[in-house]
Amino acid sequence: MITALAISNYRSMRDVVLPLGRLNVVTGANGTGKSNLYRALRLLSDTARGGVIASLAREGGFESILWAGPETLSRRMKSGEVPVQGGPRREPVSLRLGFCDDSVGYSVDIGLPPPPKIPTPFSLDPEIKLETIFAAPTFRPAGVLVERRNALVRIRDDAAEWSILTSSLQSFDSMLSELNDPKRAPEITAIRDTVRSWRFYDHFRVDPDAPARQPIVATRTPVLAADGRDLAAALETIREIGDGPALDGAIDDAFPGATARSSSVDGRLKLEFNQPGLLRPLSAAGAAHRGE
Repeated sequence: MITALAISNYRSMRDVVLPLGRLNVVTGANGTGKSNLYRALRLLSDTARGGVIASLAREGGFESILWAGPETLSRRMKSGEVPVQGGPRREPVSLRLGFCDDSVGYSVDIGLPPPPKIPTPFSLDPEIKLETIFAAPTFRPAGVLVERRNALVRIRDDAAEWSILTSSLQSFDSMLSELNDPKRAPEITAIRDTVRSWRFYDHFRVDPDAPARQPIVATRTPVLAADGRDLAAALETIREIGDGPALDGAIDDAFPGATARSSSVDGRLKLEFNQPGLLRPLSAAGAAHRGE
């Protein structure tokens, strides 16, 4: 379980460290940074999948995601005497993200490359400058277990001595996605597996062709797909090997008296919804054509 999330210089977040519990609900007015908090967590997950630099490009490029306010918030800015307003950058430009669980933490620092000697269209393509895996609960130099600086990755052994894992890591690759040595570097494997186990469910399609509305091959599904395509199978899996009564109770809380079941035809499952007042079950496809 994640116990803390750290974000620095990402969009509206100058320097945020957020303690987390088993269940966390983020609320606030529009424009206060709720979506940015979520997007920063997704960026962290992309490091373990080898796609963090590409994700930044999809967000409009490195410059567009950086904190645009002042590098230092003065006392008068904090008190409201003068407006909070950005100015010329004097410090190195970097985006920093990290998290901790009960035993270990991970952080990544992403910045721009040095000015090229030969012109290149990739002069604004960001690079991973620094990655660390450290002993929880907080970052301390003495607690660093694995460190990546530019192309070099080194690990500390039981005698607190450093050894080199590689010196040729590409600037756009994370050590989490590129290095896999459970014997020499079990910390990297553990962090990668933890991050890859995160699930994000947002922007589900609701149109008639939405994946969640389509029949699915009946296979046990303990983890719902990101686009909801295996929803019918996931619900039946919960009933078979999970807490079916709790699931039915949650559906009843949302829609009093309603039930959601999966019917099986020729080895394929389709979702059906029953509610008091309906003369027959409402299928997912049927609900789409009725705008529900």
